[in-house]
Amino acid sequence: MDIAVKQRIDSLLSSSPIVVFMKGSKLMPQCGFSNNVVQILNSLGLPFETFDVLSDQEVRQAIKEYSEWPTIPQVYVNGEFIGGSDILIEMYNSGELRETLTVALAS
Repeated sequence: MDIAVKQRIDSLLSSSPIVVFMKGSKLMPQCGFSNNVVQILNSLGLPFETFDVLSDQEVRQAIKEYSEWPTIPQVYVNGEFIGGSDILIEMYNSGELRETLTVALAS
């Protein structure tokens, strides 16, 4: 991965405690999986930022290498990769997501 792209990703991750790399934006998700993540995070009422990978092919490819995760969306909490849509759904249904995010935002 190009060092400049890695630094851009690091900078994006440090911009907010919860960052979602997704297709589209939180106001207009461009795929069902991205929409699932936005709906889950909105339901928890916690602030989060998004990055539209459709607007930047370099980041779109690099984020997959960065996380060693092949799909989009990708959710990061305090710079740590949490997972994609399926993992967030599982964590939400078990109650683990609210707990994880509440602790992360408190720190």
